[in-house]
Amino acid sequence: MAGGSMYATPSAPAPRVQSVVLGRSVQGRPIRAFEVGDPASPRRVLVVGCIHGNEPAGIAIADALAQGPAALGVVLWIVPDLNPDGVAADTRQNADRVDLNRNFPWQWQPLGPPGTTFYSGARPLSEPESRIAERLVLRVRPQISIWFHQHLDVIDESGGDVRIERRFASLVRLPLRRLTRYPGSATGWENHALPGTTSFVVELPAGHAPPRRVGIFTRAIRLLVAAR
Repeated sequence: MAGGSMYATPSAPAPRVQSVVLGRSVQGRPIRAFEVGDPASPRRVLVVGCIHGNEPAGIAIADALAQGPAALGVVLWIVPDLNPDGVAADTRQNADRVDLNRNFPWQWQPLGPPGTTFYSGARPLSEPESRIAERLVLRVRPQISIWFHQHLDVIDESGGDVRIERRFASLVRLPLRRLTRYPGSATGWENHALPGTTSFVVELPAGHAPPRRVGIFTRAIRLLVAAR
């Protein structure tokens, strides 16, 4: 941006940061979101750090994003951990043994039985965690949503605007691949429910995210949303 920064500076008004508990997990743990930026902005972006409890590396990226500078003219909604029960137990599923990323309405299918890897629940949105995400998405209606997973080390061509996915892959220097499309996924539902928006999956490598990787991804998200 000629003549200035795309981010908030010390001389500019501090970005508004609001923390809100969206609801609670099966076991009663709070699911918290951070709203960063100008809530009146028409440009809205959602970042979900973790939906599978044994894939928690994105939580560090989401937390850092909530604490860092905000891109001007954009409001970021950040949910560091959508599955706190799964993170506590180090399981993919929530406390009901449901894979939350098979529990969304678009093309939902009964996959089971309970406790198996892709168990999709008794019905679409059977779980409090997926209902919390659905309510947030339909209220905020983000133009871009980024959902962190592990451990494939790629950006998934998830069915939204491939130019946005390609841009992000370039910023983080990961390959862009079309992964298997599963029924009941969060990104599949979101791209169907909000036509013209882009929800995509970021597959981080295995293990915790070191500070350098956290910095790369938070910077890439800010650059991506500032360019829109």
